[in-house]
Amino acid sequence: MPQYDGIIIGGGPNGLTLGCYLAKAGLKILILEKRYEMGGGLCSEMITIPGFIHNTHAIYHPMVDYAPVFPDLQLDQTYDLKYIHPEVVMAMPFLDGRSLCIYSDVEKTCASFAQFSKKDADAYRETYERFKRYTDAFLAPATYVMAKPAFEQVVKLHSSPLGQEISALSEKKPIDIVHSIFENNQIRTLMLYATCLWGLDYDLEGMGYLVPLMINRASNYRLCVGGSHHMANLMSKFLYRHGGMVLGSQIIKRIIVDKGVAKGVELDDGTVYEAAKFVASSIDHHQTFLKYIGEKDLPKDLVIRTKDWKWEKWSLFDTHLALFNPPQFTAASSNPDLAKAFINVVGFETEENLIEHFKALKNGELKPSGFNCCFPTLFDPSGAPPGRHTALISEHAPYRLKDGGPERWYKIRQEHAKQNINLLKKYAPNMTEENILWTYIASPLDIENKFSDMVEGSIKQGGYFPLQMGFLRPNELCSQYATPIKNLYLCGACCFPGGLVTYGPGYNAANRIAEDLGIQKWWKEPDIVTKAKASGLL
Repeated sequence: MPQYDGIIIGGGPNGLTLGCYLAKAGLKILILEKRYEMGGGLCSEMITIPGFIHNTHAIYHPMVDYAPVFPDLQLDQTYDLKYIHPEVVMAMPFLDGRSLCIYSDVEKTCASFAQFSKKDADAYRETYERFKRYTDAFLAPATYVMAKPAFEQVVKLHSSPLGQEISALSEKKPIDIVHSIFENNQIRTLMLYATCLWGLDYDLEGMGYLVPLMINRASNYRLCVGGSHHMANLMSKFLYRHGGMVLGSQIIKRIIVDKGVAKGVELDDGTVYEAAKFVASSIDHHQTFLKYIGEKDLPKDLVIRTKDWKWEKWSLFDTHLALFNPPQFTAASSNPDLAKAFINVVGFETEENLIEHFKALKNGELKPSGFNCCFPTLFDPSGAPPGRHTALISEHAPYRLKDGGPERWYKIRQEHAKQNINLLKKYAPNMTEENILWTYIASPLDIENKFSDMVEGSIKQGGYFPLQMGFLRPNELCSQYATPIKNLYLCGACCFPGGLVTYGPGYNAANRIAEDLGIQKWWKEPDIVTKAKASGLL
């Protein structure tokens, strides 16, 4: 019976992060992955035509400049890891030929905004600097430490003027924060979309502290050269180099729990892997506890809190395209920089259009609206044959449709993809049938079927609601990665700090497990965390 020091369920970015840190620390680590290849959301595939590589989930990498995995694992030095930070990170073209751009350069963004509102251009400059201070001092470092109880964290924030400013935002709605800064309708539209891109509810109180981070990230998204899966591939090489192992196509039957202690994992085929020191799950806690352990072996309060979990209100409807030629946006004739934008937001001509879109999502309705799209091969030509290109159209969409439920996606997915392509064609007229070599569609239902931890298409393993964030993510019984089951840990996006490819849950779980096992850490605390602690904010 194979025995390991630690077994990790799920080989996505968080499972790989945990495995890499603990394998280098000297533990014998096994990662069990359900899919054929590890990587989870770090997924790049030839899904249209051979030679065209599409990032079929994560593509906009938000925390490359902060995540400890980059300086710690040194994949850019040992291997060939490279990220591109585009000059134009986000853009919004309009049908009247104008456009807004968020550049990596603040002054260029201000110049773009000034074409719509000089006041908003000045407001962006001030807001960028202020929100960067919030991000550097607290929001980014807080991502890479264990969450504190709300009252304790509030006390720390109130110990300084900057912390008080961050705390004051918490009870405000994202839309109110955006409106308090900007006055122009089109600029408000872009900034509200950027703020709510990953699941913040535009009119929900209690989550406003994340608005500065989302606006800061709008000018900082990166693209992984060679495809997002290249990051996962290099992490697996690091793991192997330090004695770890990843096994794909592993169908788990149960987590073995004996007298309240996690002992290992049993597969559907009867294979048993023993874990001498810990089992960690990077999939959602709902499946971890209720499916792979069962209620009879769990504390009653844990069962209740787990069943209280809410999935996200919306998922994604993605359309991947193999193209002859890149898009030619009409608005690029007046602003050539639009042709080199990383994230293009189209279809929302006014803030009212965007709000109607958000309201429809809550009601499970699918109405003509807008989406973001990108053309990765403009920046990384290795993703397609010479002269050819790839494209992604990514739309917020409800998992459970009001008329017909999730199964209705099977009937309407083709037609809906055509509608989105036709909308893109209004902004880039050369997006014609003749220019599109092949199309691949992924509805919210397809996402759930492909990634088993994204229940109901929930790309962050659970919604962003005040009672599912911070110390309460996923609940107060598992808030710091350990669970009521001895030697069983959580390390996925259902844990603090949440979803997206931040590597935070895996990194924080590595710290917790190392501390619990008394293992000497080979890595040092990130400088940003040390500074935040010294300032009293953490």
